[in-house]
Amino acid sequence: MNRITARRRHPLARYAVLLLALGLVGGFYTLVAPPGERADAAIASGRADDVAQGKKLFEQSCASCHGLNAEGTAQGPSLVGVGAAAVDFQVSSGRMPLANPGAQAPRKPTAPWVNDETIKQLSAYIQSLGGGPTVPSQETVDPAKGNKAKGGELFRANCIQCHNFVGSGGALTQGKYAPPLHESTPTQIYEAMITGPQAMPVFNDSIITPEQKRDMIAYIVGVREEPNPGGAGLGRIGPVTEGLVAWIAGISLLVLAAIWITAKKRQAH
Repeated sequence: MNRITARRRHPLARYAVLLLALGLVGGFYTLVAPPGERADAAIASGRADDVAQGKKLFEQSCASCHGLNAEGTAQGPSLVGVGAAAVDFQVSSGRMPLANPGAQAPRKPTAPWVNDETIKQLSAYIQSLGGGPTVPSQETVDPAKGNKAKGGELFRANCIQCHNFVGSGGALTQGKYAPPLHESTPTQIYEAMITGPQAMPVFNDSIITPEQKRDMIAYIVGVREEPNPGGAGLGRIGPVTEGLVAWIAGISLLVLAAIWITAKKRQAH
């Protein structure tokens, strides 16, 4: 008895008891937890075969820049924790895989191996590595359920500094630019807001709610269908372009008129 009491007073005894308690709690939870909760994070983010196939796709097409375990390299950032939404946005818009390194990844036709199924598989694998924003549902991004007027107010308050009033895009610094939104799908617009690709800031749900994001999507999609009252849209990038065209056209007409008048006077002499 004295021997047991002496061991209990040992400086390391409390740590041994703590480790034993943690082991018992973990073992008990493993036994009673439902199978779905015991599933690996990879399976929780998608079907197990999606994750396995996504890993193969990653090793074939992405690991050379992002590292064999998506830990990142000098050529590409870490993808741990970026989430499925970032993968869906980058790959579905053709920005990834990146053909030529530069200040910004441009939108381009997708790679030959890219389709809805392979994007889903690759997204499931990246999601399994550390979580992150997931791909929004179709209902979440449905423009028909958004309010264009409210979306316009939000867009003008948060986006026109870079993307222009109608989403035509614009230049930024150091070779970067805000791309035009004319080809972006509702899902890609939502994913861009929650992942912040390139130089774009992240607009999480505490800044702009999902309902407000849908309103903005309704405005962006709706403004594409609006007619141009003047006839020519001129890129729809605002009064600067319109003024420049008017100035050039006006100066050109004045120069031509001056040449014509001068030539007429010479003929008269």
